Amino acid sequence: VARKNYTVLTEFILLGLADSLELQITLFCLFSVIYTLTVVGNVGMILLIRIDSQLHTPMYFFLANLSFVDVCYSSTITPKMLVDLLSEKKSISFAGCFLQMYFFIALATTECILFGLMAHDRYVAICNPLLYSLIMSRTVCLKMAAGAFTAGLLNSMVLTSCISSFPFCSSNVIHHFFCDSPPLFKLSCSDTRLHESIVSTFAGVNIVGSLLVILTSYCYILFSIFRMHAGEGRRKAFSTCASHLTAIILFYSTSIYTYLRPSSSCSLTQDKVASVFYTVVIPMLNPLIYSLWNREVKKALWNVITMKWIPSFL
Repeated sequence: VARKNYTVLTEFILLGLADSLELQITLFCLFSVIYTLTVVGNVGMILLIRIDSQLHTPMYFFLANLSFVDVCYSSTITPKMLVDLLSEKKSISFAGCFLQMYFFIALATTECILFGLMAHDRYVAICNPLLYSLIMSRTVCLKMAAGAFTAGLLNSMVLTSCISSFPFCSSNVIHHFFCDSPPLFKLSCSDTRLHESIVSTFAGVNIVGSLLVILTSYCYILFSIFRMHAGEGRRKAFSTCASHLTAIILFYSTSIYTYLRPSSSCSLTQDKVASVFYTVVIPMLNPLIYSLWNREVKKALWNVITMKWIPSFL
């Protein structure tokens, strides 16, 4: 019977973020502005890195990849959310739900790995500066970035297949504003403990694994910075690392809260707030963080504004 109900399910209903029309309109206006800033900021960062030859380094190569992921990541969730805020029926097809989940997990995984690669890049640049150009060659960087995207796609394939395989027969109403694993687990009429363990394991390996790389890299970085005698070198190292660490703290704190805490303590309302932060707000903040804290990016932006640059692709 469960299997029969599972096969005839054609759509889910998303409850969204708010019940009252006034709040929905307010959130629509707010998130429309945030999404516009996200796209403009991240696309602008990619173009800035592309046209300024001073930014053609491994660190900015990974930053451009991060900006690309953030645009795609936000675009997977936010446009549908904006439409639902002004729609009476907030529905999404069965295939559309899991397609959204697939790209969401793939891009979130890729972002985690990119943060780890950026930490490794800073470790090599600060702790092994003489070997930096050899270790972080263009070929190596391309392989690293390709590996991050490949790992994200494969990880998402496993998790999405796992979640979409169990039967939904009690309800098709998702207490969320997009298709994510915690609310979908609550809709299944079967025992989902094994599936939840698989999702938690994969999320744990991805989040904790990349976080360990980041923490290890920054332990070595801090030791190297404190041993520096030149004040200018220490200031520059702190500047580039501070922006990266700020972005990491914002992303990982909300991700760990949502996916790695015990399921018994889960609150769908709290999950919605955390999810809004890491799916909508953080992709907007990343280019702001890197531009405000980084002198090279600010200099490149000023050159663009004052027309002191010649595009490298002309």
